Amino acid sequence: AVVSTQSTGASCSMDNSSKLFDVVSERCRSTFRGHTDSVNCLNFLPYSNILCTCSADKTISMWDIRTGLCAQTFYGHVNAINNVNFNTQGTLIASCDAYGVAKIWDVRQVVEIGSYDFEPHPANSVKFDTSGACLAVASNDGTIKMLEVEKSKVTELDGHEDGVQAAIFNRNGEMLISASSDTTVKIWS
Repeated sequence: AVVSTQSTGASCSMDNSSKLFDVVSERCRSTFRGHTDSVNCLNFLPYSNILCTCSADKTISMWDIRTGLCAQTFYGHVNAINNVNFNTQGTLIASCDAYGVAKIWDVRQVVEIGSYDFEPHPANSVKFDTSGACLAVASNDGTIKMLEVEKSKVTELDGHEDGVQAAIFNRNGEMLISASSDTTVKIWS
């Protein structure tokens, strides 16, 4: 996975590390080591110098990109973590794992505030809508689980014929776009 801001890019790797790049000079600025298994996804905390990584070692780490040090580690998954994402406000982290469990974490208190079991199919990605009230969980069973965060209410979007690899909201949160292994992209409103 690769994410970027205007002048900084980051990548994750199966060598258990993540790297921060200067996009202009195309040089590696930092290498973040600390995970004990492949780093599967990463994202920047909005409006900050924090990079969040998730790993097959079942942990989520937050890195200070100025110092290269791990600022915090979240423990609680019992399977490899496939994806991690922040809400727009940067106060919550959502994660999902290889057995279909999605979790929501409070960034400031460093605690798990919700766990949602969609097993036995892997959960491939998680994404908050712009308000942070809804979490889309892309599942390998061909569905998208729509979680109302405050109520813990789940509805299911069914329409793909194979695993859903990613689901994202448009900027105003009125539409959800999903991509599947069935080679289709769907727009939900």
